[in-house]
Amino acid sequence: MRRRLLLTGVASLAGCSVLPSQPYLQKRDWPLTLRRPETLPPRRGGRTLLVRTTLAAPGLEARGLQWLVKDGSVHVDFYDQWSVPPAQAVEDSLRQWLADAGVFGAVLGPGSRMNADLALETELTTLVADPATSTARAGLALVLLDQRPSPMKVLLQKTEAAQAPLSKEDPPAMVQALLAALADVLRQTEHDVAEAAREAACDTCRPLR
Repeated sequence: MRRRLLLTGVASLAGCSVLPSQPYLQKRDWPLTLRRPETLPPRRGGRTLLVRTTLAAPGLEARGLQWLVKDGSVHVDFYDQWSVPPAQAVEDSLRQWLADAGVFGAVLGPGSRMNADLALETELTTLVADPATSTARAGLALVLLDQRPSPMKVLLQKTEAAQAPLSKEDPPAMVQALLAALADVLRQTEHDVAEAAREAACDTCRPLR
């Protein structure tokens, strides 16, 4: 009787598998690097700009790709993720983008020993795909400071926002659309920071009445 029970147990185990029913999914790391289409030399005699560490809004510290689901919540993917934290990548891309714009004499990063005339503080506020509207959205809050007067003067404070069309509801298409939206945000940032810096320079050159 005992032998019969053992054989029955072995037969039942033979029909089961300890392996997962779903196929193994490998993690994919997506690069988040953006470069200005045209590289211009630094402006001779131009002012120096310090790009400080970009902060991440709550929820954007994660590397996982994010998209909205039907109930309005945000899905943070485990298998598809950015190769580095997105705020860090945006900071590096923004610094290089502004350096290639030819607006400033030098664009510096945190830890530089050079004294900067202007300082740019930023926070990544949005980086999400929205399959329901077939768009991807990016947002960057920024504050431009003139560090020369005492106290410092705020030259610009705004949030740059952009969206790009989403062709498919899969991670590769989301990455492509998010990068396009971020590139638009960096273009807007370059324009507004350069404009604010020029206006500040004109103010200092105007004769006193």
